[in-house]
Amino acid sequence: MNNKGITRRTFLRSTAAAVVAPMIVPASVFGQNAPSNRINLAAIGVGNRGGGNVWHGFVAPQQDVRLVAACDCFADRRDNFAAKVNKHYGSKVCEAVADYREVLACKDVDGIVVSTADHWHVPIAYQAAQAGKDMYVEKPLGVAMGWAWKLREAVAEKKVIFQYGTQQRSSGEFTRAVELVRHGYIGKIKHVDAWCPDMSQQFNSASVPPYGSNEAVDPPAGLDYDRWLGPAPKKPYTADRCTCYGGYHIYDYALGFITGWGAHPLDIAQWGLDMDHSGPVKYKGVGKIPPKGSLWDSIESWDINCEYDTGVTMHFMGERVAKPVVGKMDPHKRPFINHGTTFWGEDGWISVNRGGLYASSRELQRMKIKENEEPIYRSSSQAVNFVECMRTRKPTINPLESAIRSDTICHLSDICIRTGRPVEWDPKKEEIIGDAEASKMLDRPMRQPWTM
Repeated sequence: MNNKGITRRTFLRSTAAAVVAPMIVPASVFGQNAPSNRINLAAIGVGNRGGGNVWHGFVAPQQDVRLVAACDCFADRRDNFAAKVNKHYGSKVCEAVADYREVLACKDVDGIVVSTADHWHVPIAYQAAQAGKDMYVEKPLGVAMGWAWKLREAVAEKKVIFQYGTQQRSSGEFTRAVELVRHGYIGKIKHVDAWCPDMSQQFNSASVPPYGSNEAVDPPAGLDYDRWLGPAPKKPYTADRCTCYGGYHIYDYALGFITGWGAHPLDIAQWGLDMDHSGPVKYKGVGKIPPKGSLWDSIESWDINCEYDTGVTMHFMGERVAKPVVGKMDPHKRPFINHGTTFWGEDGWISVNRGGLYASSRELQRMKIKENEEPIYRSSSQAVNFVECMRTRKPTINPLESAIRSDTICHLSDICIRTGRPVEWDPKKEEIIGDAEASKMLDRPMRQPWTM
């Protein structure tokens, strides 16, 4: 598509082209998959993560969904992804769009999937809510809790559907682990371990030097660099800035893997403890920050101890810290897996990661809740659940409040490390207690004109 903007006529024309009546009309046309019943989605951010998430979650498996726009600051990404989608549909349905605001202004878009760099998650979601669009937002939620709280107000006011893209709540091993914990199969919970990859993972896999290059160069052709920066401070372009590595580890755009990966095990910890409405009240610990002047300047490694007002404690760790801790406590001596959540109860323990569910006994590992015990919310896929809730208007399996509360743990951990002192938190008022300097770190200024 050219840059003259999306119009209602353009979208209607493109979506109609996809459903021109064939000589033989399939039965599905008169059922759930009829054109009038289809959900129109737009993808904002279609790089490696975003493109894979949208393709495997929405385009390929869901016949009652049509992706009608692919938006990205990189021209080749949006053009290539739109072409791939149109090839799949067999006609021109998906438009390549440069400016997300054109997408939000289009009345034919029912919802959006946000997979941009972290600093754009909340601003785009906020504007989508104001436009009345439902939204699926990749984790982590964002770079400032102040922004997230504004999003909460907008979502509540407009009554739009929000899904947090953590994926794990829709995976069977996590569902079963949480059910067993919630129903008391390991007794009263005393402690939780939550751990995930830290920046060291990138040192082993990235094709760039550790901490990235600070050498200023010209942005590549086809990149709208100012739009990519958006609300973040204006900085010279470098080869390692607008990449997944820069987007993960530069503090202007992200808190690092402490949120980018931490969102996964912490979300399961919160879910298992039935704390989607709250969180720990005390934080203390240490972390490593890259050398001064590094391009990558988010928290590199962390070791945080938290405590809930119920007395439950939690140890939140990066993988380098977690490896000896988790390995020492595992009586089965399983090979170390660099992410997971372990619940420690008075009568046993349950540990879960993407490799499976493990427990203190073989019987417990195979156990399922009793028929008279209420199962927790289940879904087969975060993407499918999102579309279902768009239709029913019921809450998703990972609603905004769950995202805000788990994200808060990451932010307070980051603040604890950067200030070098413990943090006390009031989860009802959502305020840091007795530390004005730390409180200021809960919000960030936004560069004009990219404000909320």
